[in-house]
Amino acid sequence: MEIKEEGTSEEGQHFLPAAQANDPEDIQFTSIQKIPNEPQLEFILACKDLVAPVSDRKLNTVVQISVIHPVEQTLTRYSSTEIVEGTKDPLFLTGVTFPSDYPIYEETRIKLTVYDVKDKSHDTRSFLGCASFKVGELLKSKEQLLSLSLRTSDGGKVVGTIEVSLMRMGEIEDGDTDHITTDVPGQKCALVYESTAPESLSGKENLPFLNAVLRNPVYKLYRFPTSDNKWMRIREQMSESILSFHIPKELISLHIKEDLCRNQELKELGDLSPHWDNLRKNVLSHCDQMVTMYQDILTELSKETGSSFKSSSSKGEKTLEFVPVNLHLQRMQVHSPHLKDALYDVITVGAPAAHFQGFKNGGLRKLLHRFETERRNTGYQFIYYSPENTTKAKEVLSSINQLQPLIATHADLLLTSASQRSPDSLKSSLKLLSEKTELFVHAFKDQLVRSALLALYTARPGGILKKSPSPKVSTEKKTTEDDTPQLRRQDSIPHHSDYDEEEWDRVWANVGKSLNCIIAKVDKLIERDSHNEEGAGGGSSKDGDTDPTQEDSITSHPREDWYEQLHPLILTLKECMGEVVSRAKQSLTFVLLQELAYSLPQCLMLTLRRDIVFSQALSGLVCGFIIKLHTSLHDPGFLQQLHTVGLIAQYEGLLSTYSDEIGMLEDMAVGISDLRKVAFKITEATSNDVLPVLTGRREHYVVEVKLPATVFESLPLQIKEGQLLHVYPVLFNVGINEQQTLAERFGDVSLQESINQENFELVQEYYSIFMEKMPPDYISRFQEQNDLKGLLDNLHQNIQAKKRKNVEIMWLAATICRKLNGIRFTCCKSAKDRTSMSVTLEQCSILRDEHQLHKDFFIRALDCMRSRQTQGALNESDDPETGCLTDNKPTSRHFYPVALLLVSSHLLVVWLILSLALLLAKYQ
Repeated sequence: MEIKEEGTSEEGQHFLPAAQANDPEDIQFTSIQKIPNEPQLEFILACKDLVAPVSDRKLNTVVQISVIHPVEQTLTRYSSTEIVEGTKDPLFLTGVTFPSDYPIYEETRIKLTVYDVKDKSHDTRSFLGCASFKVGELLKSKEQLLSLSLRTSDGGKVVGTIEVSLMRMGEIEDGDTDHITTDVPGQKCALVYESTAPESLSGKENLPFLNAVLRNPVYKLYRFPTSDNKWMRIREQMSESILSFHIPKELISLHIKEDLCRNQELKELGDLSPHWDNLRKNVLSHCDQMVTMYQDILTELSKETGSSFKSSSSKGEKTLEFVPVNLHLQRMQVHSPHLKDALYDVITVGAPAAHFQGFKNGGLRKLLHRFETERRNTGYQFIYYSPENTTKAKEVLSSINQLQPLIATHADLLLTSASQRSPDSLKSSLKLLSEKTELFVHAFKDQLVRSALLALYTARPGGILKKSPSPKVSTEKKTTEDDTPQLRRQDSIPHHSDYDEEEWDRVWANVGKSLNCIIAKVDKLIERDSHNEEGAGGGSSKDGDTDPTQEDSITSHPREDWYEQLHPLILTLKECMGEVVSRAKQSLTFVLLQELAYSLPQCLMLTLRRDIVFSQALSGLVCGFIIKLHTSLHDPGFLQQLHTVGLIAQYEGLLSTYSDEIGMLEDMAVGISDLRKVAFKITEATSNDVLPVLTGRREHYVVEVKLPATVFESLPLQIKEGQLLHVYPVLFNVGINEQQTLAERFGDVSLQESINQENFELVQEYYSIFMEKMPPDYISRFQEQNDLKGLLDNLHQNIQAKKRKNVEIMWLAATICRKLNGIRFTCCKSAKDRTSMSVTLEQCSILRDEHQLHKDFFIRALDCMRSRQTQGALNESDDPETGCLTDNKPTSRHFYPVALLLVSSHLLVVWLILSLALLLAKYQ
């Protein structure tokens, strides 16, 4: 907003030393001693004995902070305090903080200008006085406190005193405490400024690795009184994350790889009848176009440099579709007397949605349902497979691609152990081979593969399936002396019209039989080896008759070649496995062809939309997981919960169920639900590159999070061994703006109600798993007041109540998430106005409930956190959410932007009529 000041622009010009300004060269400046990852300078302000221009006027005071740079000798407006009303001794709750990368030195001069605000709505203010000091003077002062005289613009008359107190979060204050009396209307109390020795915040030494994913931190500093009239200090931090672009680029690369592989598999289906061949050609043509588009988007994203986040003004840009809107970390660090230091993190991000594609036809939730219904009822050109079967086909294909090379590797290791004649190594290799082969065999038990083979057979020209001849098993007949199971390979699917439905069972079962042959052979070899050792050691002979053939075998062949014995069986296993893989891949690829064959452009556009929404959601989730991990690494209970149960990720949605935001909410609901396909794995960082690595496919992704070696070694064994760590994403949405008022009075809110009910059931499921798997001593921390169960019951009651704008749902869900060590997210359309109102209300509520914020200072603390002036944005004249000018618009202090309209039904009716008229004019 524009600042209207009663005063001249010459205020404080005498603070600029002209001599130094003309000769800045060869001047050495003293840097401030910095603490890693901390702001380099923080201080708070208070004024005393201010003189009002008019004797009977009560002052409304604000201090503007400006920086006089020692080199350029230019004055830069930096920030401002909040406005303190009706007192000549204002005590400012908002401090001043300079981040670690700000160019400030001991020679830097800080100018403090005090104004009397006459009209807050228009921000009309008059100049009272100013003072300045060098940073070095504050740092070297005896009690780290400066008391400066405020003088008028001509430097003559003294109009009061301003005190500057240096602050350091988490340090013990030496010397006497400061007794400062507040003169707030209706209240006078002595506030004692002191602190206790804090405990180290969890994960603080790991912040360099955390900083690898965070950029451009912005800090705000406050001091608030507690209920026992002591001070607590609060530092807010907002940081961008480079994951906003890193995760989408990783994800798009995987999509390209997956789609190219699928296209190649479609080409390798072999000969198809004309109908199916034409469908395949059409599908390949469109899929190739989709791959090209993904490659173009990836190329454009790789060119992006500079900012680490996508602003709301860019949410409609096609090249940035996969990037989340305004992804930030919002952190509140609290240092309060007699209590442990605490961190409270919220990830703020715009609702994951496909803004470029628009919401004319709704969002993903509606579009997917409509698409599936139409596909189920229109099957004359293709074979219908349910979404569950399609997903199963993708899972089996993924298992094939993962297990086949693993089985081949373990088989080779078995041969290596055999060549070394090491029984222990042979047993270990056989165990691994057996485990992977059993998983491989189990993957094909589903009826889907059998039915897909039949469908593919009917799609061949004339019902003939062309294939390469099956490898014959000739080596097993040479091992009859070992009484190993006989294995006979069958021919493939018949080349004639009759299709043997049991053929697949026989081919598939051959893999298991081959494994049994190998197991039997290994047992025999190890048994013979033990007999040879006993014979060589002069062991006692057995009673009774012995088999002369066996005796001759032991004495004449004491050193059999294990490799030669096992090699033919390993080849047979690989051949059988190759046979199964070839048939299964073709049949399951044919299933995927059916999914793409129906309404081809629409299907691919839905896939694109889902990829876009998922990319935005995943970027936020990975950011939240890494931050939560780094700040909780020294909590054994958290680490046990992480690998035993997993983490809950609670999304707070503030979208309305009106107009385009219905489509956004439908997109967001599907995107967050799709996050269940994501698992995390923690690995040891082997280089300076600590950015997460993404692997997998559309139905299952694994995010590899890297930690330094010293930290990694302290993790539980299960995590170090690579156990997958799961997340449970849940979404609760409550619309709070004026559009939600329209939806609740004249529209439909069933979408919001169903989403909240569905996700409450997911929270209950997580709670049940948590109570079942976590040890009693850990659970007891959550049951001291039986609060978790009570909170869940209260949440359920509020969801069932269907109360308008029931923000209690959001507060209860957030509280449950924090008590369960979860990750908190807050989302609205662009992660600005509604999100900031929600986050600040939550922060002040936490200070009140957890850190004894004085009840009389709750609203004032809320106003401090919501004030735009304290952020240094004194020239901001636009509303971030709407883009409208707000020169005469006061900052909202209410959680409901339409609170005034709700007071009077007459005003509401008039407003609704005007709004409807504007909407009609817009769409005509």
